[in-house]
Amino acid sequence: MRKVTVTGGGGFIGKALVRALVGRGIEVSVIGRNTYPDLAALGVHCVRGDIRERDSIADALHGCDTVFHVAAKAGVWGPKEEYCAINFAGTTNVIAACQAQKVGRLIYTSTPSVVFDRDDLAGVDESTPYTTRPLCAYAASKILAEQAVLAANCPELQTIALRPHLVWGPEDGHLIPRLLARGRAGALRIVGSGDNRVDIAYIDNVVHAHLLAAENLCASGSGSGQAFFIGQEAPVPLWEWINGLFVRLGIPSVTRKTPLAVAYGAGMLLEGIYGALGAVNEPRMTRFLACQLAKSHWFSHRKAEQLLGYRPLVSTEEGLERLVAWLRASGGA
Repeated sequence: MRKVTVTGGGGFIGKALVRALVGRGIEVSVIGRNTYPDLAALGVHCVRGDIRERDSIADALHGCDTVFHVAAKAGVWGPKEEYCAINFAGTTNVIAACQAQKVGRLIYTSTPSVVFDRDDLAGVDESTPYTTRPLCAYAASKILAEQAVLAANCPELQTIALRPHLVWGPEDGHLIPRLLARGRAGALRIVGSGDNRVDIAYIDNVVHAHLLAAENLCASGSGSGQAFFIGQEAPVPLWEWINGLFVRLGIPSVTRKTPLAVAYGAGMLLEGIYGALGAVNEPRMTRFLACQLAKSHWFSHRKAEQLLGYRPLVSTEEGLERLVAWLRASGGA
C-alpha cells in the first residue's frame, strides 16, 4: 500500500484505522461529511463528501491503490430508505468510483448481522447463508452492500468483506456509552435465560484485521472475493461480561430477567407505534435487540486465521482493562 482512502474515517473504526495507516508511513485520505482537525494534524488529507453522491467521492480516489470502505449508517431504527441510500447505494458508489479510478483493492467493513436469523448461532462459519428475514433495515442494507462488494471482485479490483462483531474499546462513542447509561439508569434487564454467548471485537484487533486483509490482497490475494468473521480469542457470556464491566465502574449488576417472548412482543409493539407516529428516536426495545440480547451469536474465525493470518493482538481481559482505564481517565466512568 502506498496511497489509501478511508471512507468514514471520522468514526470509531475509521479513525483508529487511519491512525494505524499513518503510523505505517502510508499516505491517507479520508472521505467524510465533516472536518477532522485531529486527523488533519496527522497529515491526513480530509475530503468532505457524501458516499450517496458518486461525483463527490470519485476524485478523492484518484491515485489510490487501496480503499477501506468503513462508512455506514448503523443502528436498529430509522427509515429503510436512508439505510439503503447510505449502506447499499453508497457502497455501489464506492465500488463504481474504485473502478473508474482503477483502484486495485477494496476492503469493506461488514457485519455478522447479515447472517443473524433470530436463532442461536454457535461457532458457525462463513458458509452460513445470508438471512432471508432480517429484523432491521441496517441488516437488510448491509446484506445488499456486502453482496455487491463481493460480486465486484475481479483481477482489476480485488475485494474482501470483514465482519467484526460488537466492536468496543477506548473512544467508542456508541456501544459502550449507551450500555453504561442504561446500566446507571437501571434500565437493563437480562433477556432470556442469560447464558447466551456472543462474539465481541476489540478495536485494535479490528484494525489489525483490516490491515491483514489489505496485505493479503497485496500479496497472494487468497482472500479476495470472500467474507471473514472477526472477533476475540473466544466468545464471552454476554451478561457476565456486562456485569464484569459494571462492577469495575461501580454500576449495579443486572439481575432482573425478562422472557424473550415478552421482550420480542414489546419490540414488535413499539416498532409499530413508533412507525405509525413517524418517530425518529429509537424505541427502547425492538425485535432485533431482543433477539441479540437473548440469543448466542458467535462465529468461527478459522478462515481468517488460515487465509489472513488473523490472531487477536489484544485479549478480552486486557481490552477490558484498557477500556476501564480510558473511561476513568476521560470521565466516562
